[in-house]
Amino acid sequence: MGVMLSAAGSLRWYRDTLAPGVSFDDLVKEAESVPAGSEGLQFLPYLSGERTPHPDPLARGAFIGLTVRHGRGHLTRAVLEGVAYGLKDSFTLIKNAGLGEIRQVRASGGGTKSALWRQILASVLETELVMINTTEGAAYGAALLAATGARGFVSVEKACEAAIQVTGRTVPAAKQIEAYSQGYPLYQGLYPALAATYKKIADI
Repeated sequence: MGVMLSAAGSLRWYRDTLAPGVSFDDLVKEAESVPAGSEGLQFLPYLSGERTPHPDPLARGAFIGLTVRHGRGHLTRAVLEGVAYGLKDSFTLIKNAGLGEIRQVRASGGGTKSALWRQILASVLETELVMINTTEGAAYGAALLAATGARGFVSVEKACEAAIQVTGRTVPAAKQIEAYSQGYPLYQGLYPALAATYKKIADI
């Protein structure tokens, strides 16, 4: 299991703080015209500390690589990409623990309403991303487990077959995979480079 403390919350913070009154749809539309990798701009989504893969309550969010050529669309896309990189951290740990190849990711929740964010996620994770017929992933799964325990279904597999349908698919984009395969190692290096600074900031 992997846990991010500020995933879709990062985009909400960004909108509320830096673009109040602008709709999420309008912000994401601006980001669509920005190339994958946000022209070198990176975002660390550690706005509430982090749990996976860095169990550090002192971790802090950051934009890294800002230049005068970056506009609001770059900032928005960097937030989307930073969250996707953070999720890839968890997937990397799970794969290294023995899961092996990941052929498909099933996604639910508010952030997956964005076609752009789904495309970024699919390309960063390098796997097919599918949408399902519920936005309540964890709660829905718990309900299916409870229904199986109450003998409403003969098995968890049968419960899933009966209640879950795939409603859409997003496949990785080759050009994006190339950009993100260069950007992700840079992202991975940022926390170790800043960890000592986070501790100093916490003492201020």
